[in-house]
Order: sequence, then structure tokens, then C-alpha cells
Amino acid sequence: MATSFSFGGGKRPGSGGKRGNFRRNNDPYANIRRNQRIRVPQIRVISPEGKQLGVLATEKALSLAQQFNLDLVEVAPNASPPVCRIMDFGKYIYEESKKTSHSKSTASKIKEIELTPRIDDHDFYTKLRHAEEFLDGGAKVKVRLKFRGREMAHTDIGFEVMKRAISELSTMGHADSEPRLSGRNINVMLTPHPANKRKPRWLESSAASAPPAAASAASPPADSGSE
Repeated sequence: MATSFSFGGGKRPGSGGKRGNFRRNNDPYANIRRNQRIRVPQIRVISPEGKQLGVLATEKALSLAQQFNLDLVEVAPNASPPVCRIMDFGKYIYEESKKTSHSKSTASKIKEIELTPRIDDHDFYTKLRHAEEFLDGGAKVKVRLKFRGREMAHTDIGFEVMKRAISELSTMGHADSEPRLSGRNINVMLTPHPANKRKPRWLESSAASAPPAAASAASPPADSGSE
């Protein structure tokens, strides 16, 4: 009895006709060769303290790392011979992860306030109070002034408003650069001063420092009537 064979077009059991799913390795350190994964016969070795130990046989360098209960890590694979360092690889990953998370948290701490060329004093100081709150919390503040319609004909007014805002917030932070016009917006980024050098002026908690117009508006009128 003849046996039939299938060539091509067949489905692998459990494949559902789709290609196999491969997990993507998200480990950013997976490509760093270390310990037994270093296959070259000789390497240039750096001690845990950063001293040059010269060119050693890979087996000898690995044995040296194991004596200190540390790892042999390739740090310059394209050198000839490759350069490896004796280190605590787990600690290295931990420190790098801390740096990455810190940079991400810093990047996410950017707040924004928006001004207009003809903003009135009440709105202007309200925006300043918000900016001070953000700066006081350690966040950067992007100040954006938006032109509408024919206001673009008087960009000088917008720049004056921006300079005024930067000046009023100078006790809390400093401008990273000069205000710049981009399209219909003037932008500037403010970075907070160190915590011990921040002096709020417009925060609602600083009632004594509030602008005269706001202070008078917040205070109830005196009762001129007599009992």
C-alpha cells in the first residue's frame, strides 16, 4: 500500500497556520558578553578599582574575577584584544537602572503655562502663581505665549510680556535660553533654582506678597457704617 507524503503547505501542530511567536528580549544588557560568554583567548583586563592589569588569558582573568566573587564583563568588544572589566554586574545594572528612571522622571516633570499678548493683570498673576507652584515642586516650566490673528503684527508686545514673566519668576527659576518665536508662539523653558534658593512671590500662601490689585480684590471692603 502506497504511503502519501505532503510537501509544503502543511501546518505545524498548534501553529494555527501562523508563524511561531518569538518573544522579544527587552533586556538592554543582554548583548553584553560576560563570564563564560567571553570566548576570545586573550583580553585586556581592568581591575574593579579601574587599574590596568594588562593582557591576560581569558581563563586566567575569569578565575581572577571568581576569586573576588565578581563578574568579568566585556566593556570594549571592538578593541584588539577586547577590553574586559572585573565588576559586580548586578550592581552595575542596578545603578544604570536608577539613572534611567531618574532621567525619565525628570523628563516627565515639565509643566506649561500659556500667556497672551494682551493678558490682563489678574490672569497674568494667576498664571505666575501656577508657575511658582510647579517650580516649587521641582518641575521645569514651559512658558508659551500664543498670538491670535492680527496680534502677529505686534510680536514686540508678546516679547515684553514674556520678559516680564521671566523677571517676576526670577526668584524661583531661571530661563534656559532667550524667548524664541516659533510660528505663532513665543516659547521659553524655566528651570527651578535649588530648593534652598527658591523665594515664592505670588503663591496664594504668600498673601503679603500679592500684587496690590489682587490683594485689594481679595480683601472685603471696610464697613463704613456705624453701629
